[in-house]
Amino acid sequence: MRDLSSDTALLSLNTATVKMQWDLKQIIDGCERHQIGAISPWRDQVAACGLDEAARRIKGAGLRVTGLCRGGMFPAADAKGLQANIDDNRKAIDEAVVLGAECLVLVVGGMPAGSRDIAGARNQVFDGMSAILEHARSNNMPLAIEPLHPMYAADRACVNTMKQALDICDRLGEGTGVAADVYHLWWDPDLEQQIIRAGKNKQLLAYHVCDWLVPTNDMLTDRGMMGEGIVELKKIRGWMEAAGYDGCCEVEIFSENNWWKKDPEIVLQTCIERHQSVV
Repeated sequence: MRDLSSDTALLSLNTATVKMQWDLKQIIDGCERHQIGAISPWRDQVAACGLDEAARRIKGAGLRVTGLCRGGMFPAADAKGLQANIDDNRKAIDEAVVLGAECLVLVVGGMPAGSRDIAGARNQVFDGMSAILEHARSNNMPLAIEPLHPMYAADRACVNTMKQALDICDRLGEGTGVAADVYHLWWDPDLEQQIIRAGKNKQLLAYHVCDWLVPTNDMLTDRGMMGEGIVELKKIRGWMEAAGYDGCCEVEIFSENNWWKKDPEIVLQTCIERHQSVV
């Protein structure tokens, strides 16, 4: 395993981690000030800053962009809705290219309102990715499916395991892979084998870290800082690196009642400390 004990270059800050305290300009400045090596912005923050201005500031700060969050959300109630989602994903690819992102992260979407057809939703995910794949390939922008914990299957992501994501990638082929987020995958007894599988096909595109709290008080906004919970972070990173992953560790924390209320300078300092000690 790589020695991260004095590293900040391989630390990426997903901007959701301090989105309640800072805008994107402030986050970029904070990363530069703390010598954090990379950033992963969200599209709404980029839009608020202005795409070209965001790209200029990120480049000026010397930051890698480990991913753009997010594309996906494909399933819709009708063909018109699906086409609108496909069009939005093509736009997201264009934004990711301008930012110099290493991948476009796809949270694929759940079932349309009122639907009970999860298989149909998964079919729409495949159809949606198929429709944008050539545009992504022509722009050299990898599409990274982020499987989400099964508790999100109905409303956020009907792809919930690494195996499901890789099965889609294998059908689609070149230009697709996975963003492995420990918050969503730590529980999966097949995780190590699926990481090995992804590594053989060079499909490990991004790695997101945080921690799972016991108890977890909110499905979406109660993630823990690394080291606060029960995820075997070093073990999973070891699996990732043994499979060939050599990218950044991206901290992505949604924490309404804790980290989103703290001084963002302290949040960044803590991210660095935990990256170097427990990730």
